[in-house]
Amino acid sequence: MSSSAFETSYGFPRSDVRLSNWRQAPWNVWSFRHVCELIPTARISATPGLVEESPVDAEGLLGEELSVGGERTTVADILRRTSTDALVVMKSGRIVADIHAPNFTLQSRHILFSASKSVTSIVAGVLHGDGLLDLDQQVPHYVPELKSSAYADARIRDVLDMRVSLDFEETYQDPRGDFARYRRAGLLEPVAPGQAAETLIEFLSSLKKGPGDHNGSFHYASPNSDVLGLVVERASGERFADLVTTRLWQPLGARQDAYVTVDAAGSARSGGGICMSPRDLARVGEMMRLGGVANGRNIVSPEWVRDTATGTPAGTWSAGKLAEWLPGGCYRNKWYQRRTDGDAFFALGIHGQWLYVDPGAEMVVAKFSSQPVAVCNDTKRLNLALFDALARMAWVGSFCRDGFAGVTKLPA
Repeated sequence: MSSSAFETSYGFPRSDVRLSNWRQAPWNVWSFRHVCELIPTARISATPGLVEESPVDAEGLLGEELSVGGERTTVADILRRTSTDALVVMKSGRIVADIHAPNFTLQSRHILFSASKSVTSIVAGVLHGDGLLDLDQQVPHYVPELKSSAYADARIRDVLDMRVSLDFEETYQDPRGDFARYRRAGLLEPVAPGQAAETLIEFLSSLKKGPGDHNGSFHYASPNSDVLGLVVERASGERFADLVTTRLWQPLGARQDAYVTVDAAGSARSGGGICMSPRDLARVGEMMRLGGVANGRNIVSPEWVRDTATGTPAGTWSAGKLAEWLPGGCYRNKWYQRRTDGDAFFALGIHGQWLYVDPGAEMVVAKFSSQPVAVCNDTKRLNLALFDALARMAWVGSFCRDGFAGVTKLPA
């Protein structure tokens, strides 16, 4: 795309997008789809020989009305209000809607942010099923470099469920604290001139234990998931991107290459750096809906999926800091559970990334967004209201026309 065409499409020149502003609006609309142009990445290879299926038009869906908090609105309005880049809906194993914002295609890859954690946990589940990963082992058994850190006596189970006692807070707006250090270690922000960036493992090894013991209340901390990425690498003897390729991506039947951001030493940002197409993300959700099965084979055990969707000791979520926006919810194996609203469970990333699995409705929703604010509880609730409405709709044959030569486009 020429520089003039780029500016016409996005409203700003490509030269305006920098590592210092890529997560800010309006530049994030482009950068979330082109992370590999800003940060080093490692390739997660798609299944050889498979091509993407024909797009599905769901134009009629955009005008469907629903009620949110007593207010009548439409699907299109909610998609605009939540800064949607792409929405894919699967119903009973069939793709029934592709909706894209302008300049988004079936081949576009978008960053998952913290929904990456849920993908990483699937790989952990695969290794656990193979007997290569013991959830009761302490982290240094697999990553000895962390033996003097907060993780010295933390179990893999604590890491999976965000129950590590850690002196760390997700302060997205603080440019000077540990969270800013964490971003710089992952090459997500520029380092001061003349200063060498820490690697992820150097940063993780510096973290201190918080008050109390591990295996206590839910405490959300993204570094736990980068620890899990290191653990699965050491347990398997494979680099993270290669492990995801061979144990998840290709068995899943993924149509597009995915990729993951890496630090200066090549360690994957398994807690937030995976990028993929929306349809392939939906395929991950469909595999989970079917109990770990894709293309007639088990990728991860049904016991792991069942534990992910329904397990969690009582009280661990309600005592944590995120309980306000998901009352009655739970967190297990890096997936959220609705609990009070049926059997749905989901992966979630900042700026509006979702993989929503509703087994009772036989529905999977993959949603990418470029919300200007990293975290907004009201926007989360609006997205959940949309998913609930989609689950109630009589989908097959109602809105979609198979073989339509193009996806439904969300008005700008």
